[in-house]
Amino acid sequence: MKLIVGLGNPGREYQYTRHNIGFMVIDVLAERHGIGITRKEKKNLLGKGNINSEKIIIAKPQTFMNLSGEAIGPLFSTYIDDIEDLIVVHDDLDIEFGKIKIKVGGGHGGHNGLRSIISHLGNDFVRIRGGIGRPSSGHDVSSYVLNRFSAVQKEKLNALTEKLADAIEVVLTDGVKSAMNRFN
Repeated sequence: MKLIVGLGNPGREYQYTRHNIGFMVIDVLAERHGIGITRKEKKNLLGKGNINSEKIIIAKPQTFMNLSGEAIGPLFSTYIDDIEDLIVVHDDLDIEFGKIKIKVGGGHGGHNGLRSIISHLGNDFVRIRGGIGRPSSGHDVSSYVLNRFSAVQKEKLNALTEKLADAIEVVLTDGVKSAMNRFN
């Protein structure tokens, strides 16, 4: 079984913000595979299903971003045994908008959601990173990630979330290395 977690902040005011791209990707996967995300468990909204022959749990932590590890930790200990069975999809400031990168392990790069997960579970999980780009010089990073996408970015957002969902599916069916070769 794999645990696929999309990072974001709960609440309508954050629904379409840059920091919530992980939630958006979870919604794409749920729709593609007929998985309802209706179950409330251990500070998460989650759904269970299959992608191809792989049993999965998809989750949206209902803590705020900087407490993501508090929500994911209990799911991890209940449903999976190996940190390599955890896939986290999230926004990344250091990647140009529209690009994606996949990696296993590493630091948090200033991302508070990753910082929290690493402090609770370690860092050897799969990361599917969606580029949101950096704000222009002199603009506050916190405000940038908590604001909605620009008009130009909105036009390309659907393609980005679809590509991130594709990457997760390739990780599940063909493995991380294959997905890295295809998407990085």
